[in-house]
This record gives sequence, structure tokens and C-alpha cells, in this order.
Amino acid sequence: MKTDAQLKKDVETELEWDPAVAAAGIGVEVKGGIVTLTGHLESYPEKIAAEKAAQRVAGVKGVAVEIDVKLPGSSYRTDADIAAYATDAIRWNTSVPQERIKIKVEGGRVTLSGDVDWNYQRTSAESTVRDLIGVKGVLNQIQLKQKISPENVKAKIEAALQRAAHLDAKAIKVEILGGTVTLEGSVHSLAERRLIENATWAAPGVLKVVDGIRIA
Repeated sequence: MKTDAQLKKDVETELEWDPAVAAAGIGVEVKGGIVTLTGHLESYPEKIAAEKAAQRVAGVKGVAVEIDVKLPGSSYRTDADIAAYATDAIRWNTSVPQERIKIKVEGGRVTLSGDVDWNYQRTSAESTVRDLIGVKGVLNQIQLKQKISPENVKAKIEAALQRAAHLDAKAIKVEILGGTVTLEGSVHSLAERRLIENATWAAPGVLKVVDGIRIA
């Protein structure tokens, strides 16, 4: 098991390796396997990229992001401009039912609300507005409104885990209550836990995922 000092060095190296991240503007602290990123970056996509870079490092149990986004003057947009750009971007995204999405912008931070049928539509809407110039953050409050079919959700999730050859599906316990899936068990990395979460969200009828998976 890596020490906190080793994890800190590995995270710093990963940040420096990622061309999408300005590593010089980021501070790294590690305690008990939990990584905290601090500092200032010039765009929201950079902040997301930094978080993903830290999550990729083996041994990391969690990532707290305390990075501020300070836009350079050339990237400044009014809230009205951002709202207009976001509305157009959602309209052009064929995977998102734009008539069911509401957009609010305050201080450069975009709040998405409404409802969709699948989680991939929810995440697609977020990624669509996340990279727009002037955006400092995105709060995704879009709800999932799909028909629940609990009788086969568990089987589909377990089958998806089995297809991921490096994961032991038997080590993960899946419980279904209505549209809520509760996951329990242990994996070796944050990346494996995220893979399981994604497989769970892809199952029909899933409205909420309670992740109780531990990183051993």
C-alpha cells in the first residue's frame, strides 16, 4: 500500500503529465489516501481534467477539489451570454431532449434542471455546457424519469461487471429497491469503482446509485 507521501508524488507527476492541466497552478495534499487539490486555474475544463488525473492514480481513495476558476479577461462572458450559448449548445446535442432541460446562470456558474430518461443524457447535457467559454462551474440537477424494471436490473448490472474481465463481479453486492441501486464490496482503485458506477447507471430503470464500495 502506498504511503501518503508516495501518493502525493504520483498525483503531482500525473498532473504534470496531463497536457490538459496547468500543473503549476495546483497544490496537492494527501491524508489517509484522500487527495485534496487546491489552487487556481483559468478554465472549468482544466479543473475537471485535474480531478480526473488525480482519480487515475492507483491507491487514491477519494479526491476533494478546492480549486478556484479565475477566468482571464479574454474568457469573460456575461451570464446572459453564457445562458444563450448553453441553450444553443443543448439544442445542437442530439442525445439530449432540449425541450426538457432548463438552464440558469449566476456568476458564471450554470445550473441544469429538468428531467431525462437516461443517465447518459444527463451527463451529456453537463459535458455540453461544461466546456463553454466563461463557465466557472456546473451544477447538474437534472432528474431521471424513466420506467423502472427492477426484475432485470440486477442481472444486467452483474452481467456488465462480468464483461469487465479485470473485475470480480462476485466481489460486488448489488441490491435493488425501486429505482435505487446500492453497491457494496471492495475494489483496488478509484478507477475500478468508477467503472462499476458507470456500468450500474447504464442499466435500465436506475434512478439513483448508492455507492458503498470500498477501496482496499
